[in-house]
Amino acid sequence: MADAVSFSFSDTIAGYVVRFDSGTRVLRLKTSDGREFDVSLAGGPSAELVRNLDEPYIDASGHIDEMLSPGRFLFVHGVRYPEQGGRYDAKRLVFLGRGAEDYRFEEPSWWIKQIESLADFYRRAQFGDGPVDFTEYRTEIRLGGDKTASHVQETDTISRLVYGMASAYLLTGKDEYLEVAERGTEYLRKHMRVVDSEEDVVFWYHGISVDGDSERKLFTSEFSDDYDAIPMYEQIYALAGPIQTYRVTGDVRIKNDADATIRLFDKFFFDPEQGGYYSHIDPILFSADHESLGENAERKNWNSVGDHAPAYLINLYLATGDQKYADFLEYTFDTIADKFPDYENSPFVQERFFRDWSHDKAHSWQQDRAVVGHNLKIAWNLMRMNSLKAKPAYEELAKKIGEIMPAVGSDVQRGGWYDVVERTKAGDEETYRFAWHDRKAWWQQEQAILAYLILGGTVGGDADVREARQAEAFYNTFFLDHDEGAVYFNVLASGTPYLLGTERLKGSHSMSMYHSAELCYLAAVYNNLLVNGREMDFHFQPDPTGLPDRILRVSPDLLPAGSVRIASVEIDEKPYTDFDADALTVRLPDVQGRVKVKVRLRPVAKK
Repeated sequence: MADAVSFSFSDTIAGYVVRFDSGTRVLRLKTSDGREFDVSLAGGPSAELVRNLDEPYIDASGHIDEMLSPGRFLFVHGVRYPEQGGRYDAKRLVFLGRGAEDYRFEEPSWWIKQIESLADFYRRAQFGDGPVDFTEYRTEIRLGGDKTASHVQETDTISRLVYGMASAYLLTGKDEYLEVAERGTEYLRKHMRVVDSEEDVVFWYHGISVDGDSERKLFTSEFSDDYDAIPMYEQIYALAGPIQTYRVTGDVRIKNDADATIRLFDKFFFDPEQGGYYSHIDPILFSADHESLGENAERKNWNSVGDHAPAYLINLYLATGDQKYADFLEYTFDTIADKFPDYENSPFVQERFFRDWSHDKAHSWQQDRAVVGHNLKIAWNLMRMNSLKAKPAYEELAKKIGEIMPAVGSDVQRGGWYDVVERTKAGDEETYRFAWHDRKAWWQQEQAILAYLILGGTVGGDADVREARQAEAFYNTFFLDHDEGAVYFNVLASGTPYLLGTERLKGSHSMSMYHSAELCYLAAVYNNLLVNGREMDFHFQPDPTGLPDRILRVSPDLLPAGSVRIASVEIDEKPYTDFDADALTVRLPDVQGRVKVKVRLRPVAKK
């Protein structure tokens, strides 16, 4: 039988050092699933230290021998030659820290510096060096930050940018980021919001098309999956940025918009008979079963059921402590735990449903396929909810997903997480087939990182922390664009950036600043407060008169009760003592106008 691999090719190996023979220049690496490879360093490969955005190249080529200590995790990119059963020659090594146990992305300020760089990139791309004028905003942004000829402004991408800027302010306290968040929120309210007084709801346009001084409203979605309908997820993500801004400012108008949008969900998207929320409604009758919806009629999916939580609902609860939002969250996660598992048939959850919750296995592009990141997103958010109201079903499902997914959704040889795969294997197939390609998307790496960080920092152990570190390592090694700024949309399986079509863009219907900033914000929170036991500062700028009883809630996320407490508070740069350290609340002074609040949170040592 002819050798199936009788050609050379370049590839990446992610692994742990087993041993290194400096005489023969042979390195033995063990992958995350226990397979071992010999790598030749005889060709004199380059070596570098992983670096953050805006950091210069850090050469480690002169320190290779001393850094290849047993147990160290690293990436090796090289060329495989077919002779003698296969030979792998290293061309590039990437170390994750100076010491064998060091991971630079666990430095206290790593993710904070990264979100600053992201915020600076997107502010510059959208507004240049001038004032923050959202009439200049464009959905499509090229690789280097310049704009395309498209003059469409999508509501959700503005909201996602706003989310990123508000998150950057929470971590840094820099006013220029809050300015973008607030101006963007106002722009959304003025141009994209529709107040229906008769129905007592708010809904949001898909966007507007700008032509000089005139604008044309885009009522229904222009995206191919949802064309000429009102999809639930677009209404959901219209709230993401404003609600994160509300956490900072306490602007009650934002909360009122959210409440009115939730009334829209309950009045027109909710199924009172079978439960859950429909994915689409038609734009005329606001009906979920109208024939104009085609294959989207009377359908439910992950986005319509689960995306409430991460997009806006958890943050709305964090800002208010209101029980009605906690109840909505509980209903959401009870539905997920009950309807989504399908482990008798597949290691992946089911994501699309008919009205009666029977499985829709022929819908559009998804068919009977799994989005790897959605499985991880469920695990991450179940553990957030479990901190608010612990239930065995939440923890068990999250842990099960965490245990199952690495073998079926991750790349155990190169590192990173895949995109869309078939949910079941056919015939004699030994692995789950890729739907279209083996590329890796930035947002799916985020879900893996956050899922395993929160598992490792709450109910998990060393295995979860190890998975989180491997995912963080791949993302920070291959997704950061050190030439143009921000992060790439997709990389090839080996980590090489994929720069074709819409995946070349830094701004598109699918990409703005949301997932990359959400990752920075929560990776900082989980790494520092849950995993490594370090203090963190958070920044707010509310008007005390706008908050009930002048109470500012400062919990950075849904964390286990008693895991963190307030260490200190400053208001307008002066020490302030009127706070409840355990409740994570600050009673603001009885003054008119905004105050700047800086809160230091301290992890509570685990017993």
